[in-house]
Amino acid sequence: MKIYLLTLGCAKNRVDSECLAGALKAAGHELVPAVEDASAAIVNTCGFIRPAVEESIEAILDLEELKLKGRLEKIGVVGCLVNRYREGLTSEIPSVDFWAETEDWESVLKSLATPLDGARRRGSLPSTPKFTRYLKITEGCGNRCSYCAIPSIRGPLRSLPVDVIVKEAQQLVEEGARELCVVGQDLTVYGMDGGSGGGAGLIELLNALESSLPYDVWIRLLYLHPTRVTPKLLERVGAGRQIIPYLDIPVQHGDPEILALMNRDIKPGALRSIFRTAREINPDFTLRTTCMVGFPGEKKKHFDNLMAFVREVRFDRMGAFIYYAEEGTPAEHMPGQVSEATKKKRLDELMRAQEEISFERQQTFVGRELTVLIDRVAHDEGYAEGRSFREAPEVDGLIEVRSIRKDLKEGDMITVKITEAMPHDMIGEETL
Repeated sequence: MKIYLLTLGCAKNRVDSECLAGALKAAGHELVPAVEDASAAIVNTCGFIRPAVEESIEAILDLEELKLKGRLEKIGVVGCLVNRYREGLTSEIPSVDFWAETEDWESVLKSLATPLDGARRRGSLPSTPKFTRYLKITEGCGNRCSYCAIPSIRGPLRSLPVDVIVKEAQQLVEEGARELCVVGQDLTVYGMDGGSGGGAGLIELLNALESSLPYDVWIRLLYLHPTRVTPKLLERVGAGRQIIPYLDIPVQHGDPEILALMNRDIKPGALRSIFRTAREINPDFTLRTTCMVGFPGEKKKHFDNLMAFVREVRFDRMGAFIYYAEEGTPAEHMPGQVSEATKKKRLDELMRAQEEISFERQQTFVGRELTVLIDRVAHDEGYAEGRSFREAPEVDGLIEVRSIRKDLKEGDMITVKITEAMPHDMIGEETL
């Protein structure tokens, strides 16, 4: 059967979709890049926050319309939205032929009248770049932040064994990957479940990956809870041969009272120490974070403390969002809910400040040379786009390379001299 697989949400969902793709292909199905070419469609949903839920519902309804028009034989819905809202969804959207929770590929294959042999297979999606791939090392979470529904959606922490992760990483490199982005709800807890991870921690896993992969493969770490980002881990990343000096450490806030309400057990002083140590190890260490504004109880003084914290640390990159009262979380019914207008005003102020900081950090690289992984080549227009160690795929900026060689192709790594910097992107020329 020809199947169109739509993936919504985070990079971890993309890995799930690639595992589902591997199971589908092993069972004899063909994945197609466009829904117009498919006889069945599956959407891998996100249910993390309200906008993601709305996007997932809209995608399901779009597929339902195609089925009603006779352009699809079957519709399947899998992933986080099903984990969270299955009972209500099945009654509200009866035209969906099958539902499956995260990683329940056996139910998907059974609904398509094909068996699942049980082996973990990592396939590829028609839209997946070969040179940048995601490597998921854990599932679930036990941090219990008061605003977050992930533990109830994805369940408790489960770590994949080191040998399984290394084998999968080697497979991705054999398929052409030059960059592996290591993901999980929180990488720092890898192996702490004491189960399939075999008790190995993150540093032990990084040692195994570096010793098993070619020297020219980047290993990028995403999503680390700051509580367990130790000087030892920072030093290990800083000394890495393939591990690049880039960490995504979501702080969520910079005020101690709000952090306590969020059930994030770390003080702003300890947060400052993490980032100060990283920059002492390497002044170019790229620091990305996530911040939330408008959490219940956040007053102007708390927000001012967040602004002061951000200006002091000087993150290279930041993602920020307003608080949503997620169903079933402790924060849902907390007193002191902040108005939507105030949330939006604070978000705008925070992002304006961060743009200035990002621009200043970017300018320090003008005149310097960086290794750039090429994502896109536009030979007709005479330029290419790529990323250095400072830019994670999809969430950070790009480097535009001017006056490119005719033989330059996507996935190449080249040396680029930066000639111009903007708040998010940079411009440069290849040095030959």
